[in-house]
Amino acid sequence: MTTTLKLVREIEKLSPIERIQIVDIVIRDIIHPDSNIDKIWVKEASARWNAYKRGDIKSIPYEEVMSKHKKL
Repeated sequence: MTTTLKLVREIEKLSPIERIQIVDIVIRDIIHPDSNIDKIWVKEASARWNAYKRGDIKSIPYEEVMSKHKKL
């Protein structure tokens, strides 16, 4: 049995949360997060949230968004 297959079998024994943690660690090891991009997204997310709270933008129900994209 290969090392990879052994590792996969061990991972399958873990809880879903533990599996997600492993995936996160592996992805971050492969694709190094860019702190500048993270800062830009934090600023954008905050701006969007504040605009929503002020009533400048409206939310769109999940079902409406999904039905629009399922038609494509």
